[in-house]
Amino acid sequence: MCNLYTVRKSAAEVAAHFGATPPPIPINLPEDTLPGSPGLVVREENGFRLMQSMVWGFPLRLKTMKPGSKPKAVNNIADLSKSMWSGLARKPQWRCLIPLTEFAEAEGPKGRKTRTWLNVRDEPIAAWGGLWRKSDEWGPVYSGAMTDCNETVRPIHDRMPVLLLRNEYEQWLHGSFDDLLALQKRCFPDELIAVRRTADLWISEATRAAASAKAKARAAVGSDGNSGE
Repeated sequence: MCNLYTVRKSAAEVAAHFGATPPPIPINLPEDTLPGSPGLVVREENGFRLMQSMVWGFPLRLKTMKPGSKPKAVNNIADLSKSMWSGLARKPQWRCLIPLTEFAEAEGPKGRKTRTWLNVRDEPIAAWGGLWRKSDEWGPVYSGAMTDCNETVRPIHDRMPVLLLRNEYEQWLHGSFDDLLALQKRCFPDELIAVRRTADLWISEATRAAASAKAKARAAVGSDGNSGE
């Protein structure tokens, strides 16, 4: 699973990389993107690529949850062929590119795990293949497709995001459903992944506090019967 990534570039730089139209209103995103918090996506509408802020994770309400409880954010797509995802994946209008500069995995003993960052070598901005939709709970939401790790990532985790090369952006956005399945099943080249280990705690106190505040704000909006957008 991938539960943390970052975009350490300006909106103008991201827009230029993807050939997208910058949003009319500046988007202020947290340095760390966590499940259930806002993130940036690139999608297409009427033949143009647009940048948009959405919540990372499809809201899922389990049968065991109490009425009024916060939905679970499903931020990773394990298998595009499953019924939860296949309907959206077959329709190009619900596909998106998730910009990132690095994604992180946890390493170390429980309670003292640190952040290990991974990026696409020689690419200042990378793309993660994703899907998006409109939700009643949080407004527009998105989730990223996952795949089996390559040999570079294997010592850290057995799964990784479906990373796309520049010449694959169009294929993800407009290719066939089989094209998407093939991209999810392929092994991303080992030599294109760079690893950066740090002593930073997996979840910092500042990040925890920010995520908690956002969750409380969403819950308050939901209790008023609004969509969150």
